[in-house]
Amino acid sequence: MIKRCFDLLLAICAAVVMAIPAAAIAIAVRLTSRGPVLYWSDRVGKDNMLFSMPKFRSMRMDAPAVATHLLQNPDAYLTPVGAFLRRSSLDELPQLWSILKGDMSFVGPRPALFNQDDLVALRTGAGIHALMPGLTGWAQVNGRDELPIPDKVNLDAEYLRRRSLRFDILILWLTVVKVIRGEGVAH
Repeated sequence: MIKRCFDLLLAICAAVVMAIPAAAIAIAVRLTSRGPVLYWSDRVGKDNMLFSMPKFRSMRMDAPAVATHLLQNPDAYLTPVGAFLRRSSLDELPQLWSILKGDMSFVGPRPALFNQDDLVALRTGAGIHALMPGLTGWAQVNGRDELPIPDKVNLDAEYLRRRSLRFDILILWLTVVKVIRGEGVAH
């Protein structure tokens, strides 16, 4: 209950602070590529239930619906502002909606794509599926895109064991530092 209240308060504050930048990003996405401003991705949430997670669209409309690391040349699918959005993590801003709605938390394991069966199976085996997915997590601040799936799952399992409001605040702080430095973003 405390975590949910923390998430709601932080999401409302972030939505107010980021309203103008989010509007500017939406305009930039719309003006630089055809298609919708938001990309809704089917993701695996708490207890392996599917939900739709919004992101600012950073990929062209013809990009395959697979994890970016599985694409032969992911940069070929980026929109003109896509690389900047991904590097700065600003493509994630619409996920504040998922936090307000209750599909996500600020901190938890990043929600798997609907077709990442290997990741979902490993997380389920470790009990991680019982956690609310997060905008950021322990794996994200310890390597993000650069980590192999088993390492991500091990870090998610460590988060499951160590979770607390204090640990969440540490992860949020480390996330801000990593985003400012641009660390761990492969594509």
